[in-house]
Amino acid sequence: MEVALYHPTEGYYCRDRNRVGRAASTDFFTASSLGPVFGELVVTSCVSLLRGADPARFSFVEYGAEAGNGILDGIDHPFKEARLIGVNDATEITGPAIVFSNELFDAQPCQRFRGTGEGWEELGAELTSDGIVEANRPTGSLPPALPASGPRGYHLDLPTGAETLATAIAAQPWPGLFVAFDYGKAWLELTESVPQGTARAYHRHRQKTALFEAMGEQDLTCHICWDHLTEVLQQHQFETDLVLSQEAFLVRHAAEKLAEIMSAEAAHLSARKSGLMQLLHPSALGQKFQVLSAWREES
Repeated sequence: MEVALYHPTEGYYCRDRNRVGRAASTDFFTASSLGPVFGELVVTSCVSLLRGADPARFSFVEYGAEAGNGILDGIDHPFKEARLIGVNDATEITGPAIVFSNELFDAQPCQRFRGTGEGWEELGAELTSDGIVEANRPTGSLPPALPASGPRGYHLDLPTGAETLATAIAAQPWPGLFVAFDYGKAWLELTESVPQGTARAYHRHRQKTALFEAMGEQDLTCHICWDHLTEVLQQHQFETDLVLSQEAFLVRHAAEKLAEIMSAEAAHLSARKSGLMQLLHPSALGQKFQVLSAWREES
């Protein structure tokens, strides 16, 4: 996954191409594909989470955004500045900040394990005359997070890359707000409710389980573990909120903006109102995505 997604010239996220959007030539769409309404709601939510602090003191740092396509582009906001950190850019955050991401942590490398009935075996990639195939990896010491035993055939995709990235972000001494929109599960769900694992490929708006096809040409994702991400933040002196569905988060923290949009668009079904419905509706993006927010005081 590290090579397929982030190789400097051949990696999926490093190629100069359109990945996000509704066009047939793209591979998936996100909340940011629905127009500026998502950015407007994020701004309102972040201001409400600043605990009364002046928004003008905070840099809005969007991590992992597509080049030149930040969610605040063209949107009025009260922050000191809005800047982007690309997927291969150095993670440098200083001063009071709002560190925001949308579908960033699910696109980090994972480790794949398969239950043997007694324990676990790790799966990896092997280059053969038939191409790249899944194969057993020599297993030394297993990650301590794994359950003591694994049901035979149960696949567990451990989102270690998400935790590594969260640590790199949280370890820097910036005070402020962390907000991550993503899809993931609790640890109990990952170990008991998804026997086929959560690693998937996306190509031309189709979900696939063939992870080794068209490497560098398709997206690879893995559900993050919200419990583990929360633990990383807490270890770095963040106060974490409950993980909420996207619907619940926006209703709780952007209710005034939601009411304003619905009132302005009440007479007709505009593109803005349609986007809002997709962001909130449980059968669309409202329940598919979750949000973790956390706050760290200045030392």
